[in-house]
Amino acid sequence: MVSFVPSEDQKMIQDMAKDFAVNELRPKARDCDEKDSIPNEVLQAGWELGMVNALIPEKYGGTGMERSAVSGALMCEELAWGDLSIALALLTPSLFAYPVLEFGTEQQKQKYLPKFCQPKFYPATSALVEPFFDFDLSNLKTKAEKKGKGYVLNGAKCLAPLGLSSELYLVWASLEAKPGYENVAGFIVEKGAGGLKVIEREKNMGIKALETAEIKIENLELPLESRLGGEAGCDFARVASLSRVALTAMATGVARASYEYAKDYAKERVAFGEPIAHRQAIAFMLAEMAWEVDSTRLLAWESAWELEQKREDGFKDAYLAKLYAEQMVAWVTDCGVQILGGHGYIREHPVELWLRNGRGFCAFEGLAIV
Repeated sequence: MVSFVPSEDQKMIQDMAKDFAVNELRPKARDCDEKDSIPNEVLQAGWELGMVNALIPEKYGGTGMERSAVSGALMCEELAWGDLSIALALLTPSLFAYPVLEFGTEQQKQKYLPKFCQPKFYPATSALVEPFFDFDLSNLKTKAEKKGKGYVLNGAKCLAPLGLSSELYLVWASLEAKPGYENVAGFIVEKGAGGLKVIEREKNMGIKALETAEIKIENLELPLESRLGGEAGCDFARVASLSRVALTAMATGVARASYEYAKDYAKERVAFGEPIAHRQAIAFMLAEMAWEVDSTRLLAWESAWELEQKREDGFKDAYLAKLYAEQMVAWVTDCGVQILGGHGYIREHPVELWLRNGRGFCAFEGLAIV
């Protein structure tokens, strides 16, 4: 029988994320957006809640909680409801840690996972998105060629979260320039490696508080053991699917924030002697926003559950959920601005921020993972 009630553990994770979003993220969201930065104490506060290290086994220094894509989706929605930029920054280290946890060799796990169990926030990231109009996850232009006792990487990346401050990078590249998810490999690169050039911080329309960077990779020589999973490699299609679930959940959170704010505003804003929520055009728009948010949440949960069960439909449904979510969040956040009218266009209200953040999901790939 299908159940839509979170388990006791899932409810605890959801409540923890919601409390943090209400008390820490939402109050700081506007200031962070205006200053294009996130205070270190905010990242540290999230780190101390165990958002990353809780899933790392005890033998590597973590808490050893069971990893669940559904639990991750619940957490991602609540954090993104608080603020998308801060949520992405808090979870960026997991872009490196979780693939190593799931696919890394024992040597890679012993070397890198303990770094994410330290008391202080540890910045690490993933470099996946490429600055080309025909960017395709299954056909990356960044190439990894086998040479002697190692690999040589060449290519370009963009939208690498915490790209300037990270100590570790998981760089994704196609093996011998062959297309197909099965030919995409991850490579562990440490900060300062010759051939990895972090160029500059990008200036984005949305997620302004999040530091994202452009990266150039020129003749980056890496040993064989730097490949994620060693010679066996990793299941990149699964990594991409887990990322799409996270982004679907985050899009749901951003859209929910805009819907809730617009609904409350419409109930309080009086025009021509009655709240504007009484007007059919507004009421119908709010109703459609509500069912779009709820529908997308269910898509995130379903695809997360399928990936947990390792069902064959997981890859397809995660892709479709992300595709639906990026269109949904752009529409819902635009409606939020419309309902507020002129007030929606000024920074006194947060709906314009959610519109800018929501519009980016069509370009976001690999910025989060469950």
